[in-house]
Amino acid sequence: MIDNPRLDLVIADRGRILAIVLALVGVLALVGAGWVAATPGTSTTAEEVDRETVATEGTTSATVVEDGPWEVGTELEDNPVYTLPEVPALTLTAETTVPSDDAEVAHEVRVRHEAEHDEAVFWAETVREERTVATVEDGVARSETTIDVDALAAERADVETEFESVGAVRTVLEVVAVYDTGTHADEQTLSSPLELTEDAYWLEEELTASTDHSETAQVEVQESPNAAAVAGLATVGLLALAGAGVVHTRRPIDAESARRSVHERRYAEWISAGSIPMWVGDYHVELETLEDVVDVAIDTSARVVHDRQRGLFAVVNDDVVYYYSERGQWEKTAWPELDLGNSTPEATDETAIRPNESFGELPDPDDDDAWERI
Repeated sequence: MIDNPRLDLVIADRGRILAIVLALVGVLALVGAGWVAATPGTSTTAEEVDRETVATEGTTSATVVEDGPWEVGTELEDNPVYTLPEVPALTLTAETTVPSDDAEVAHEVRVRHEAEHDEAVFWAETVREERTVATVEDGVARSETTIDVDALAAERADVETEFESVGAVRTVLEVVAVYDTGTHADEQTLSSPLELTEDAYWLEEELTASTDHSETAQVEVQESPNAAAVAGLATVGLLALAGAGVVHTRRPIDAESARRSVHERRYAEWISAGSIPMWVGDYHVELETLEDVVDVAIDTSARVVHDRQRGLFAVVNDDVVYYYSERGQWEKTAWPELDLGNSTPEATDETAIRPNESFGELPDPDDDDAWERI
């Protein structure tokens, strides 16, 4: 375990309160982490709603009426080329796919001759136009229009004769689908040049169109939990609970001992370990705190001697000793208490010295030789 006198002092003074506070912080942080993870925030964003797709396609078909490449009565569908005079009439089928059968759809078929000069149209005339309200079944509105290609070819020849020296003439087939789905109303235009020669005709381009409809609305979107916040709160919670455990395991701690250790570390540069003789100094001045002893050392440019055996901090200045000790007065620290009472065994009859037993009979005082022998 880490030796930290400051922490020991805080624990000694406020250990119980500190442990309770750390435990509460830990529990609240972990609860907060769980709440953040379980209740992610929301944000408002623009999102497409009521999305619908309407698509229109035009297909061609014809019935052979004269013998030629095909037998009479043959049904041709989406042929790349139709020949004249075997197939003089072309059937155009327009199909529009809508979201539901409640939609309203109408098809307009137009045929127009255009005169161009330097790729710019300077004259146009619509020679065929037919509008059909299509019936919607299974989400598809279908209509059919028959075009007399023989008549178109004759009209085209007249226009080409008129603008022969001015520009080129072309014929355009156009299909317009007008629809209302109940949510969205719009129209689509499909067009393709209709090439006409003396012997055949065909569509240069496919007749297809598709339109996507949607509306933009502000919707609330649930965001992912804030991983950083969850991790941070969880870390704080675990550290706080661990701190509460550390505080609990370090208690109880003696406050005075911890405070002295703090002071010892704070003033370590002025304190040296050593042994203080019992007889040192003629005068002994007791100070109230270790700081006071350090102040004396600083003022006198001396050092504080720490006698660990006696728990004594002292500065010796000539015959004066400035000291601080938890034991109190100098006599209780520097001079050990000794039991100087009656420690000599009392004499008994068995231990008493009897002159006659020890030395025998004493010689005559006038007999000098006898005393010399003794």
